[in-house]
Amino acid sequence: MLPSAPLSGPAPGDAARHELLQSVVDVARAIFGAAASSVFLLDEEADELVFQAVSGEGEEFLVGRRFPAGRGIAGWVATSGEPMVVDDLSQDSSFDRSLAESTAYVPDALMAAPLISDARVLGVLEVLDPSPQARSGIRELDLLAMFARQAAAALRVLSAHPAGAGARALDEERREDALQLLGSLERLLRGAG
Repeated sequence: MLPSAPLSGPAPGDAARHELLQSVVDVARAIFGAAASSVFLLDEEADELVFQAVSGEGEEFLVGRRFPAGRGIAGWVATSGEPMVVDDLSQDSSFDRSLAESTAYVPDALMAAPLISDARVLGVLEVLDPSPQARSGIRELDLLAMFARQAAAALRVLSAHPAGAGARALDEERREDALQLLGSLERLLRGAG
């Protein structure tokens, strides 16, 4: 099991962090032709995963919702540090149907990858009901894992620099990091096409 990182850094209202995480779930949903995508961050103190951004099903009400870190596939991915794809959730024992029902959306299939930075699990990126072509092989799961690593690296940069003195210089640094992230994503998408 990889060590997990405590939720720290910017306050929950940090616009840059929210914008980054929302773009991650929006792009992941588009890449995989999914019904929904979400990012959970690990709150180590409370031993919970927290919905930080949602695209598609549940985006109106799931952000901020918490559940025990050991539950469901997201909990397994956070604990193991390994990505996972499940084509038929009705046949998978690690799927927590009651947890899914509590979110008002029960998927049939999903892909999940840990957000890992500096060998620490920050959270989980999930893609719910991706198109069958998007979950057809190891290449697609590798693509999701690479995208999750890029997102974790960008999140780590944002979390490492508190707002305040030198904010203008940090904004420029964040801009450069975001451009690098977008460039990496563009190269990944060209390779997947």
